[in-house]
Amino acid sequence: MKFSEFARERKSVRGFKKDPLPMHIVDEIIETAKWAPSSFNSQTWKAHVVSGEPLDRIREGNTKQILAGVPPKREFAYIEEYQGVHRRNQIDVAVQLFEAMGIAREDKEKRMEWGLRGFRQFDAPVSVVLTYDKYLEPAAMTHFACGSLAYGIVLAAWELGIGCIINGQGIQQPDVVREHANIPEDEVIMITIAMGYPDYDFVANDVKSRRADNVDFVKYIGFESDQS
Repeated sequence: MKFSEFARERKSVRGFKKDPLPMHIVDEIIETAKWAPSSFNSQTWKAHVVSGEPLDRIREGNTKQILAGVPPKREFAYIEEYQGVHRRNQIDVAVQLFEAMGIAREDKEKRMEWGLRGFRQFDAPVSVVLTYDKYLEPAAMTHFACGSLAYGIVLAAWELGIGCIINGQGIQQPDVVREHANIPEDEVIMITIAMGYPDYDFVANDVKSRRADNVDFVKYIGFESDQS
């Protein structure tokens, strides 16, 4: 398969089989993904791969704190509210997912349950938590590097028939994640990637999010004579 086809085929997976994912397979995925680009080849990312009982404790702790009203937070500067077209893109995929799951706009209980899935790492058997050293803050180039690694991970996993979703909710109770994943205090928790074998009976996995046309976000300069 050509990469152009492969990239278009990949999608986020939000429902997973309960089958465990062996460590050697996850390591194979990361072995491929680590060839992602980073500024000056600095490779400032770190990965904490969590499964089994520690991951269950993270799920339980995240859920308990959210239900107790502990506000979600991140350990780095982040705009929580998108605007304009970015907000419309966010709403578009939410509508797709809620329609697939049969969740009505006014059904607060089901909407809450759907939201809690993210804090439970979508019940995936593996969570890959990406971090970086605090001394790198404000860390703009490291955020780029972690994004490159994350995309490499989801592509390498997809090639092996393994689904992923890059998940911000899963790290928004960072004290819980840090405790049970044994992450040092001198590292910033950035993102997590839920990973496992896709459950294709889970209807949300049929959803394929849309992409904007190039004309909406690409500007070409100096190509005036090139009409090909």
